[in-house]
Amino acid sequence: MARKLAVIGAGLMGSGIAQVSARAGWDVVLRDVTDAALTRGTDGIRASYDKFVAKGKLEAADAEAALKRISTTTDLGAAADADVVVEAVFERIDVKQEIFRELDRLVRDDAVLASNTSAIPITKIAAVTEHPERVVGTHFFSPVPMMQLCELVRGYKTSDETLAKAREFAESTGKTCIVVNRDVAGFVTTRLISALVVEAAKLHESGVASAEDIDTACKLGFGHAMGPLATADLTGVDILLHAAENIYTESQDEKFAPPEAMRRMVDAGDIGRKSGQGYYTY
Repeated sequence: MARKLAVIGAGLMGSGIAQVSARAGWDVVLRDVTDAALTRGTDGIRASYDKFVAKGKLEAADAEAALKRISTTTDLGAAADADVVVEAVFERIDVKQEIFRELDRLVRDDAVLASNTSAIPITKIAAVTEHPERVVGTHFFSPVPMMQLCELVRGYKTSDETLAKAREFAESTGKTCIVVNRDVAGFVTTRLISALVVEAAKLHESGVASAEDIDTACKLGFGHAMGPLATADLTGVDILLHAAENIYTESQDEKFAPPEAMRRMVDAGDIGRKSGQGYYTY
């Protein structure tokens, strides 16, 4: 019997999670608020499958079969019979809490409610539900089809059973999991990259070194595949700024306080690759 996954949000992360899950044999319903967003999401999934086929990493027949396992809807009620629900919407606590309030009323008693948040405490999301024990963090990484990690985050009341089901789901899509046992803002990975990016941005702002040299130092000195400022451009300077601000708000730890120049870049729309300009020009 096929397992059913509902993914809430058809953006880059949501569509990526839908893609790897359908390829792994899950029946996936992808939900967003507009048909246009759903079309963009499914077009992206098809294009990604086509690339894997062209590289000989996926059979065309398997790609077609995976696509057939994905359905789309604007109705949140489509998640009612899912085994696992993964929310992958914008990183705003009020938006996520409203979705989880509704999902809590809709889904089966044994369903897992997961959030793909990269920085918002799972406990805060779970607090608006009647069953916080079934809420867990499943933080996938972008681009989901390529990145091997999934961060599993235990909220204050997440049950062992929920954590085990979340691990089974993530591992079924080919991911390696780490477990975050204490629900701190930013978890493990976002805290590490935020601290590194913020410090790199401060060094750049104060003229200590160029963006290129800061990134070269991290690549050749520490063996990083990509430097922190190039990573900020790839992820989105706005996304990393927002994540660092969330962690700083929670922790009041000065190392997460973004420098003014980083804020002004975002104000000006220089947010990295997607705008054509960030710490580098594209």
